[in-house]
Amino acid sequence: MDRVNTADVRFDEVAEGVYLGDLPTGDRAGMKYWRIDPGARLPPHRHDNEQIGFMLSGTLTALVEGEERTLRPGDAYRFPSGELHGAENRGSEPAVGVGVLAPPREGPNWGSPAATATADRQ
Repeated sequence: MDRVNTADVRFDEVAEGVYLGDLPTGDRAGMKYWRIDPGARLPPHRHDNEQIGFMLSGTLTALVEGEERTLRPGDAYRFPSGELHGAENRGSEPAVGVGVLAPPREGPNWGSPAATATADRQ
């Protein structure tokens, strides 16, 4: 059994004010602990992984295929494989949650030309 407490997670800043930390990852799914600071934006992107998650605290505006959806604590979400999605924290406190990607995904590199081209396929 693998066990990781969120208090021990080391965050990497993957975009300005957007942080991802690793939780247990298996062969077929990986779990991430994430935080998006007030005013920060997760760039729109798509990937082949199916993604599900759960909001722990704060409020987040999900940007999904050009539509906005508000996520609050206790909300669960799913992004199908290939769906264009991003998020903005328009609130005054950090938005925090847990996401699961299947299959596991390496850390995003939204500054790369491939990621930009992928996000531009709107």
